[in-house]
Amino acid sequence: MKVILFGATGMVGQGVLRECLLDPGIESVLVVGRSPTGQRNAKLREILHDNFLDYAAIEARLAGYDACFFCLGVSSVGMSEERYRHLTYDITLAAATALSKLNPGMVFVYVTGRGTDSSEQGRLMWARVKGKTENDLLKLPFKAAYMFRPAGIQPLHGIKSKTGWVQGIYVAAAPLLTLLNRTAPKYMTTTEQVGRAMIKVARDGYPRPVLESEDINRI
Repeated sequence: MKVILFGATGMVGQGVLRECLLDPGIESVLVVGRSPTGQRNAKLREILHDNFLDYAAIEARLAGYDACFFCLGVSSVGMSEERYRHLTYDITLAAATALSKLNPGMVFVYVTGRGTDSSEQGRLMWARVKGKTENDLLKLPFKAAYMFRPAGIQPLHGIKSKTGWVQGIYVAAAPLLTLLNRTAPKYMTTTEQVGRAMIKVARDGYPRPVLESEDINRI
């Protein structure tokens, strides 16, 4: 399986990249991002790309892939709905639309979050935007598309959040997060489990297009 990964320098993306590079069933990983991952691996290729709304310049390098793991995401805190929609909906759909034309047999896996509003009518701005993003991704002509909605995610294997204060919380709460992952799979998963679950659904499918934390952990 050949995979394209967006968001490889973020916390979730770091975990997904790690699992892809470890999985013997994955032949190659193409990372598309604004900055290099800093990693070296025989499977890994990287494209530095600044315009996430236009892929015409690199189209030829995006064809021939079996799966895309889309892990780009931003917090909505302090952000207007217009700005959040641009960074969440517009960027995601631009990439997905381009890839669906180039790779009609592709499986697209998108990381959203617990509480995403599929009705697009709720009072929470971020949940409405994420809901519309999910709904429109599911309309694209991929072989299949899956929406991952994890609640809490514990970083493992030295993976860190790029936000300093968030990383501090993860370090301080590590024992509690480990306990929650074992006892409350509905509310907690890990970067390792997210990465492995993405690979599993891309390879074997899943009965439903939307996966919550408990589904991710079960896989």
